[in-house]
Amino acid sequence: MTPFIAEVIGTMLLILLGNGVVANVVLKDTKGNNSGWIVITTAWALAVFVGVTVAGPVSGAHLNPAVTIGLAAAGKFAWDLVPSYIAAQMIGGMLGAFLVWLFHKDHFAITEDEGAKLACFSTGPAIRKVSSNLISEIIGTFVLVFVIFYISGASINVQADPNAKVGLGSVGAIPVTFLVWVIGLSLGGTTGYAINPARDLAPRIMHAILPIKGSSDWGYAWIPVIGPIIGAVIAALLFMVLK
Repeated sequence: MTPFIAEVIGTMLLILLGNGVVANVVLKDTKGNNSGWIVITTAWALAVFVGVTVAGPVSGAHLNPAVTIGLAAAGKFAWDLVPSYIAAQMIGGMLGAFLVWLFHKDHFAITEDEGAKLACFSTGPAIRKVSSNLISEIIGTFVLVFVIFYISGASINVQADPNAKVGLGSVGAIPVTFLVWVIGLSLGGTTGYAINPARDLAPRIMHAILPIKGSSDWGYAWIPVIGPIIGAVIAALLFMVLK
């Protein structure tokens, strides 16, 4: 397995299981219908565990363009590898979203709420206000990336060791699971805590492509892309100042 394939498969599993739990909770007549936020945040955290476990030994398990950019901004990852990692994450995100739709196809068909169906692919704000929504995504991703630096072996330096597998995998699957879980429980209620451009944009593209009625809400789509990138860069800059 190459790092590119590892990022594709790891991100695919992340989205299949993460968006899969949303589908299980919000789509009509599923066994998990209306089981709530604790179920969603717990399964999302465990989805990260699965993705990191598979991709970590090969690619470092970034599974997130914001993590990739943040690590590169801090000098922990080579900039020339950033485009291929992000491309792999986007492909994996689209594949995972397609599998969520395929798995729950019958339930999508009987669900009338177009917003609930979009929620199975991408995030949306509880209160739609651009400044507040953007700040939510910036802060949530800042916490993710900043903590990653401090529990991933911050001494890792890609210039010193170009073969170092730096990413969520260097945090360890279990610690990063708890990190994502607490972000969801504490900071996820305002925007659905995308904290990952590939987690939001790639499935949103699939929502637009697949035969699903309803708007893909492209007017909001830039916030869970730009917000996480800003948060990751701020985390990288602060880490470099404080280290």
